[in-house]
Amino acid sequence: MAISAAAVKELREKTGAGMLDCKKALEATNGDLEKAIEHLREQGLASAAKKSGRVAAEGVVEAYIHAGGRIGVLVEVNCETDFVAKTDDFKSLCKDIAMHIAAMKPEYLRREDIPAEIVERETDIFRQQTLNEGKPAAVVDKIVGGRVDKYLRELCLLDQPFVKDPSITVANLVAQKISKIGENISVRRFARYEMGEGLEKRQDDFVAEVMAQVKG
Repeated sequence: MAISAAAVKELREKTGAGMLDCKKALEATNGDLEKAIEHLREQGLASAAKKSGRVAAEGVVEAYIHAGGRIGVLVEVNCETDFVAKTDDFKSLCKDIAMHIAAMKPEYLRREDIPAEIVERETDIFRQQTLNEGKPAAVVDKIVGGRVDKYLRELCLLDQPFVKDPSITVANLVAQKISKIGENISVRRFARYEMGEGLEKRQDDFVAEVMAQVKG
């Protein structure tokens, strides 16, 4: 069913969760506001949103090196106190995020980090592809919007399905930890390096290797 902007706004005001999370919660519950609130709470998003405005200036820079030194990741994850930064729960989260980055190769942290020219370019490409497929003019915009959204989600770390549990996104994973730990947690930045990247040489399936190690 179609979810109105007013319903999304109301849910956001009641829970403090993000607009996209609110829209997805309403879609999952057929527009039922109370069930949508329960849905967000189950994912840890409602309570997490209340903490998201608090300053997170502590944390760690986690390093992950894939076997053989062929892929390396650095990721900065912040929390509010040095005490939490030293806990096993927080360290485990940082390690999981670093391993996810190694496996899934995100290019940006969040949607708003993607340059406008990339969004415009991909929108034009998807529009031309859709027109070439002979889709009815009345549904072209909807199809293009869906394809662009999927493409952009694949580029962004926080929007990607978590490699160990694809039923949640990395953002959901962080929100769950916020609810459990009781402090604001944020992924600030990351860098991923792959040996020989950009050079013309035989390319092994490093990503498959990392994913196998993560799931193993």
